[in-house]
Amino acid sequence: MRMVDETDADLIVLPELGVSGYTCGDLFATEGLLSACLDALQRLVEHTAGHGNLVVVGLPLSVQSALMNCAVLIAEGRIHGVVPKSFLPNYREFYEQRHFHAASATDPSFVDLLGQRIPFGTDLLFSRGQATIGIEICEDLWMPIPPSSHAALAGANVLVNLSASNETIGKADWRRDLVRSQSGRCLAAYAYASAGAGESTSDLVFGGHCLIAENGVMLGESRRIGDGLDPVVVPSTSVCCDVDLQRLKHDRQVTGSFDDARTQQHEFRIIDCNPGSISERTPRSELKRSVIGQPFVPSGERELENRCSEIFSIQIAGLVKRLSRLPAATKLSIGISGGLDSTLALLVAIRACEVAGRSPAEIYGVTMPGFGTTEHTRQSADQLIAVTGITGECIDIRALCLDTFLSLGHDPLGIKVNKQTTVDSFQQMLAEIPVGTPDLTFENVQARVRTMLLMSRGFVLGTGDMSEQALGWCTYNADHISMYNVNTSIPKTLVRFLVRYAAEHYFEGQLKDILHRVAETPISPELLPPAADGSIQQSTEAEIGDYELHDFFLFHFVRNGFSQQKILYLAAHATFTRDYSAEVIAATFEKFIARFFANQFKRNCVPDGPKVGSVSLSPRGDWRMPSDADVDAFREGS
Repeated sequence: MRMVDETDADLIVLPELGVSGYTCGDLFATEGLLSACLDALQRLVEHTAGHGNLVVVGLPLSVQSALMNCAVLIAEGRIHGVVPKSFLPNYREFYEQRHFHAASATDPSFVDLLGQRIPFGTDLLFSRGQATIGIEICEDLWMPIPPSSHAALAGANVLVNLSASNETIGKADWRRDLVRSQSGRCLAAYAYASAGAGESTSDLVFGGHCLIAENGVMLGESRRIGDGLDPVVVPSTSVCCDVDLQRLKHDRQVTGSFDDARTQQHEFRIIDCNPGSISERTPRSELKRSVIGQPFVPSGERELENRCSEIFSIQIAGLVKRLSRLPAATKLSIGISGGLDSTLALLVAIRACEVAGRSPAEIYGVTMPGFGTTEHTRQSADQLIAVTGITGECIDIRALCLDTFLSLGHDPLGIKVNKQTTVDSFQQMLAEIPVGTPDLTFENVQARVRTMLLMSRGFVLGTGDMSEQALGWCTYNADHISMYNVNTSIPKTLVRFLVRYAAEHYFEGQLKDILHRVAETPISPELLPPAADGSIQQSTEAEIGDYELHDFFLFHFVRNGFSQQKILYLAAHATFTRDYSAEVIAATFEKFIARFFANQFKRNCVPDGPKVGSVSLSPRGDWRMPSDADVDAFREGS
């Protein structure tokens, strides 16, 4: 559904009393003005013939013996319905009751207008394709229960408001809040068009503020007089956006209480506005709305800081409560790798201990270098332990892993090992193995040995994030398991920002520098040998694709329930931090959807942890699906 200029619009919304002007005063009672308005309406109706636009325009209209402030919906050369204003302001600068009558139960169901018998009333909804449109006028939105609330419960997913809202100090913010919140309460799109510089300025100035919101999110707004807009240079304002009706349908379906709010007191007539002989409009390839490439990461600096602050506080509060239920002598153990996830969990643990009145020394940070551990991450881990004042312990897991390979009769990466094989000799042999040689058992043994060592020490704080859960990028019954996981609903794209936020707001000096170093470290489980120069060889994103794409797919699949076709379409229009070809996007989506379905069995038994956003994969509260669901049904063309 597009709201834009008439050359490319599905729906055009014009201001309240836009045909006559809102500031006519007692001229509303003159026959000349009313007759001229009907003439203008006739020309507008004729102009829409042969076009597929829906146009909603405001004008004064004589209804029986009353004059009413009305909205008229026009399409394909005919009037489809007239909706009168329900609530007339009559306070301070407004005196509409001097001129108009408000809608009432005694109003006729039809009116004769321009030779047509037209449906009339506040009980009208207008259907076009997947859109069902409800109309209200200005003051209606300011009421405790706006008419659009009842329209939404009756099925309207696009709500429009024809308004004449003058500008006073602070009113624009109030207006934004009303439009945004009403769209959120109604799980609908809300388009608001206000009168502008063409109105009289005898006592008031009208800013031409136009807004479009969707389910609590402002998609776009025009500039207005009052924010520096020059009315001489720009005499009119408008805003153009696409709204996602499929997403709104999904949101209503999953919000079970929405339909429960409907009562029998408000019944509506549905007016069919679908085109008859008008051919389908040519599909558009461009998109008139921004698609955020990182939907979990706010784009504004202040909003991002506020988001990180809120998430960090939720993580801390969750852990503080869990700590309060543990015996005083219980060790809080955490594996410190020098990577992003374990660093974030450590920072949360430190702050939680401070809040709970416990010493950081009660946190046991265990480093467990293995065959793939690099000097870079080991230094970061050691420095984190030293600077934060937690209790540190280092356990080299390589000898235990060699013993496990022998017990299993496994040749790691094809290397023959026996009782005479030493850690040093084996590490040297690993250097000869070609880069990219796979061995899942080699990786899993290291991960499970680490978990065994941690679990034998006390209360284990998990570190894995939500993106890893989505992809199953964890070893079952290893880093997949803990007693509590503060990162359980943090997407990978947000972890880096949270570490940086903590560095800037809670820590200083050497620790601050270390945290920024960690934030720049490539993402890797470090379970395969380092490169010849000692750098990280095993790059997670090189193997499974960029987390930026995976988090994008995760959001739109889980939060919005979109199909593969819809997700790939949005990805093609999204603003990412780097350019991705259509082939890379499609290939990464295939990896995402295949891994997402294959790894539900891991998500079915994840540990407790706090939910922080609208997307969470907890099987207890948010995401439930069969472990053996068939992914082919969710692939296009299958």
